[in-house]
Amino acid sequence: MIKADPFAQLKLLDVQAVDSRLAQLHHQRASLPQIAELARLAEERTTVDNRARDARIEVEDLSTEQRKADADVEQVRTRRTRDQQRVESGQVTNPKDLERIQHEMVSLERRIASLEDSELEIMEKLEEAQGRLDAHTAELAELDATVATLTAERDARWAEIDAELAAGEAERAPLTDDLPADLLALYDKIRDQRGGVGAAAIHRRECQGCRLSIDNAELAVIRKAGVDTVLRCEECSRILVRTGESGL
Repeated sequence: MIKADPFAQLKLLDVQAVDSRLAQLHHQRASLPQIAELARLAEERTTVDNRARDARIEVEDLSTEQRKADADVEQVRTRRTRDQQRVESGQVTNPKDLERIQHEMVSLERRIASLEDSELEIMEKLEEAQGRLDAHTAELAELDATVATLTAERDARWAEIDAELAAGEAERAPLTDDLPADLLALYDKIRDQRGGVGAAAIHRRECQGCRLSIDNAELAVIRKAGVDTVLRCEECSRILVRTGESGL
């Protein structure tokens, strides 16, 4: 059984108070509402970004298709204009050749009309795809603005908590400097095993670690123990520290 000066045992309660405050700060740092919201927004942004990528690919494909359609229409129009100029200039004098060219011009007109219909359909699809892309792009910009705001809020709160943690660590250091190594090692081991609480005061015959009353048999053992004996709670195994309010 470990022995330690009663004043060192009392100081252990001060260390525990600081450690409990530090644990709360670490919990606060890890569970800020901005962290969860930023994680949710990251998933949402990935979804929107994928939609924007798909829309962008569609816009690029339709733009290529439109350029090809424009070129096809222009090619047929050029051919029709050439035939029309030949007829109007009187270059074609053979009646059969003239009739053939006139039939060809009619076919070219139908071809132009068909190509223009296809071109219009492509333009409508392109407009719809561009609209979707613009909407997704605007949504991404809005998400990025929200993320920037939340990130700034998170970082500001982190800076505040980190300052409090640094102050807590600075407060803890002198408290542990004079503690016996074996007592501190036992405290740290129990604290790791018991949810951050390694030492607790006995208050009105109750362990403040597990909040359970100490039975008469254990109280008798505690009363007989020397003041330098490091006590342990039978229920939660934490170090029990006797104080003026222990009710022993």
